[in-house]
Amino acid sequence: MASPPSERFLTWPFVLVFAANFLQGLAIHPYLHLPGYLTRMGAGEALVGLVFGMMSGAAIVIRPFAGRVMDSRGRRIVIVAGGLLHVAVCLLYTTVHEVGAWLYVVRSLQGVAIGALFSSLFTYAADIVPPTRRTQGIGLFGVSGMLPMSLGGLLGDAILARWDYHELFLITAGIAGVAFLLALPLPEPERSRATGLGFFGAATQRDLLPVWFVGSAMATALGGLFAFLKGYTEDYLHFGSVGLFFSWYTGAAIVLRVGFGWLPDRVGPMRVYYPSMLCLSVALVALSQATGAGWVAFAGTLAGIGHGYAFPILSTLAVTRAHPADRGSAMSLFTAVFDAGILIGSPLLGVLIEATDFRTMFLIAAALPLLGVAVFHLWDARVRDAAPTESAT
Repeated sequence: MASPPSERFLTWPFVLVFAANFLQGLAIHPYLHLPGYLTRMGAGEALVGLVFGMMSGAAIVIRPFAGRVMDSRGRRIVIVAGGLLHVAVCLLYTTVHEVGAWLYVVRSLQGVAIGALFSSLFTYAADIVPPTRRTQGIGLFGVSGMLPMSLGGLLGDAILARWDYHELFLITAGIAGVAFLLALPLPEPERSRATGLGFFGAATQRDLLPVWFVGSAMATALGGLFAFLKGYTEDYLHFGSVGLFFSWYTGAAIVLRVGFGWLPDRVGPMRVYYPSMLCLSVALVALSQATGAGWVAFAGTLAGIGHGYAFPILSTLAVTRAHPADRGSAMSLFTAVFDAGILIGSPLLGVLIEATDFRTMFLIAAALPLLGVAVFHLWDARVRDAAPTESAT
């Protein structure tokens, strides 16, 4: 039976923002191959982790400003400005020829662009999906971000097999340009005109603190995947690839979100959330014990199942608990939490690799999602059982 008009989320603005987010992701995820370029220029694993963390650090810095602008002036201005900067940054990579100050500047600018873009596109999607189907709608929108993880890795494989990193940078600039053009017709969504708490008010809101904590634990574990999977498969294991892992990763997540995205709204988000985080932990254990390409694919599948449910469930908690006037700030903060996890996790896990090896790093990273959900469960229960919630919703 078709949903009533008020319950539809497959609207024209949703299709446009889905397509724009997909292409922006397709322009950024080929940079999973950037460690190969950095290694060619003489970078070690710790420096690779630092460079990856720098982008996340810049994204964190821009989030409060982006959230404030979204709540005061609207979502479109941030989407357009971030899209234009993203095109410029991809072109600037063609001027990077050594590990030095200019690389750090370009990587930081990329973080500014990505930080502004994905927080604003995410907020836009949260604005236009119906509240009663928010987890399903955000999960489906998230497919536009998950699919490029697979295709971006494969695109990078194909480009580097035929050309080199210079062409990879030019092609990603072209894709980012198309995404920018698609976002231009987006209408400004309705938003609350009330006075909210602002970015830092949302950051310290009692019932949101457990969400920020468990999100950062999850992101720190994911930082190990994003920064070191290429070196692990190509230089340590000598089998599997970034493209193989993320193909199975995104395939599993997309099947869940498209075919079973209704499950958290139907049975309760926490009944789905805890098993999903366990899947992410088991995926990292499987990756640490990989003895063939099949193990890499299996780990990718489990990680996709975990991420496929965990991320939209957490984002729905953030949207629901935040003041309506602070939705832009809350979504900026939510994405900043993931950047913070990668910023902290990538260099630390890189140092851990140099002190031990890749397998040990992934095995230790596997404990982080479990630690995160254990603390979240106790903390969130105490917050909900205490004084009335601070959330205006």
